[in-house]
Amino acid sequence: MELIKIAGGIALVIFLLVFLFVFLRYANLYLQSILTKADIGLFQMFAMGLRKVKPSVIVNAKIMLVQARIEEVSAKDLEAHYLAGGRINRVVQALISANRADIALDFRTATAIDLAGRDVLEAVKTSVTPKVIDCPNPESGKVTIAAVAKDGIQVLAKARVTVRTNIARLVGGAGEETIIARVGESIVSTIGSSESHKKVLENPDDISRVVLERGLDTGTAYEIVSVDIADVDIGNNIGARLQADQAEADKRVAQANAEKRRAMAVAAEQEFTALVEENRAKVVLAEAEVPLAMAEALRAGNMGVMDLYRLKNIDSDTSMRRSISDGDTKPPGDGQ
Repeated sequence: MELIKIAGGIALVIFLLVFLFVFLRYANLYLQSILTKADIGLFQMFAMGLRKVKPSVIVNAKIMLVQARIEEVSAKDLEAHYLAGGRINRVVQALISANRADIALDFRTATAIDLAGRDVLEAVKTSVTPKVIDCPNPESGKVTIAAVAKDGIQVLAKARVTVRTNIARLVGGAGEETIIARVGESIVSTIGSSESHKKVLENPDDISRVVLERGLDTGTAYEIVSVDIADVDIGNNIGARLQADQAEADKRVAQANAEKRRAMAVAAEQEFTALVEENRAKVVLAEAEVPLAMAEALRAGNMGVMDLYRLKNIDSDTSMRRSISDGDTKPPGDGQ
C-alpha cells in the first residue's frame, strides 16, 4: 500500500509539473482562446507542439475565423492543412475576404487552391477587384501585336484585357499566359479578316466586340470582363514587300533560265564546230588519197594520160571559178 501511495504521489507531482510547464508555456495563447471562444484547449496546444505544429499559428487562425463568424472550420482542419505544407494565414484571410464579398469559397476549395501553388488570397482579391493584363505581355519582349489586313498593310495593336478570377475553375484552369495568347491570336485573326487597314483604324471597337464574342476564357481560371484596344498604328506595306520579293525571285529565275539557254547554245555550237572539224579532216584525208588512187589507176591501165589532163583542167577551172566568187580576179597560177 505504501508503494502505491508513493507511486501515486510521484505521478501526481509529475502531472502537476507537466501541467505547470504547459500552462506557463501556452498561458497567453490559452487565455486568448478562452476570451475569443476559439475552443482550443491547453493540452490540445501541447499535443500540437508534439506534432511539430506551431500552436500560435493555429490559435491565431482560429481566432480570426471565429471573429469573422466562420465556424465551420475546426482546429483539426487547420492543423491538417499546416502539416500538408499549406499557408494557413493566406487561406484564412482568403476565406474572410470571400465571406465579406459574398463569394462562394469553402475551406476545402481554398486549401486545394493553396496546395496547388496558387495564391488563394490574391485570387479572391482579383475576383473582387478585376485586374488589367497587357497584351502582349511586356515581359515577353513584344511591344505590339502585328497583323496584316487583306489590303496588305500591317497593323500594330496593343490591347488591355480586364479579367476577374473564377474561383470554381482556379484549380486546373489555365493562367494569364493562355489569356494573353488567345487574345493575341484573336486580334490577329480579326485584323486579318478586315478588308482594309482603314476599317480597322476607323472602328477599333469592332476588334473588342469580336474577341469578346469568341469566349476566350473557356477552360481558364479567369473570366474576361472586357478587351480594350489601347493603341492602333500602321506598320509596313507587307503586300508591296511581298510583291517586290516575288518580282526579284522571278527575275532571278528568268536570269537562271537565260543562262541555261545560253550554256546550251554554246554547247550546241561547240558540238557543231567539232562535227565540222571532223568532217573537214575526213575530206582532207580523202583528198590526200585521190593522187594515190589516180596513180594506181594509171598503172593498172584504168585511166589514160588524156583523162589525167582532163581532170587537171577541170580542177583548174574549179579553182578559177572559186577565186572569182571570192573576189580574186587573178587567174590561178599567176604569181604576180
